[in-house]
Amino acid sequence: MTKISMLELRRAEAAILKDVYDVALERHGKEEAQEIISEAVKRSAIAQGKSMRGSSNPEPDLEDFADLIPLWELDGVLEVDILHRSKDRLDFDIRKCKYSQMYREMGLAEIGHLLSCNRDGAFCTGYNPDITLKRSRTIMGGDKSCDFRFTLKKD
Repeated sequence: MTKISMLELRRAEAAILKDVYDVALERHGKEEAQEIISEAVKRSAIAQGKSMRGSSNPEPDLEDFADLIPLWELDGVLEVDILHRSKDRLDFDIRKCKYSQMYREMGLAEIGHLLSCNRDGAFCTGYNPDITLKRSRTIMGGDKSCDFRFTLKKD
């Protein structure tokens, strides 16, 4: 079986979702079309988060979550600067994002945030619903970097 990179997987998904978006746009207008794409991507991200959690650790913390970062950096797709790492807090900035570049090249800048950035918080919901994400800037939104600030709710 041939493995494809996460970037190529997202490219294939985006190509399909572009057609879905175009149809929804024609039939329902921009707001509803974007809502459809947003919801579909969130559902996919939650499912992926659940599958990444696995069965060996039913309540992963942010140290476990941080262990996933190298997977996301593969092939130089993201360049991540870790600022803080502990069981209940993870802060990092992304200074390079090939997803943003790819969506722009595909003519999908208008919905790139829905295809990529939208996944992040939803992924957490699937991985561990007690993880929350706060972000104030994204490369997709035109900023120089993305700020990811994760916290794990304490019981």
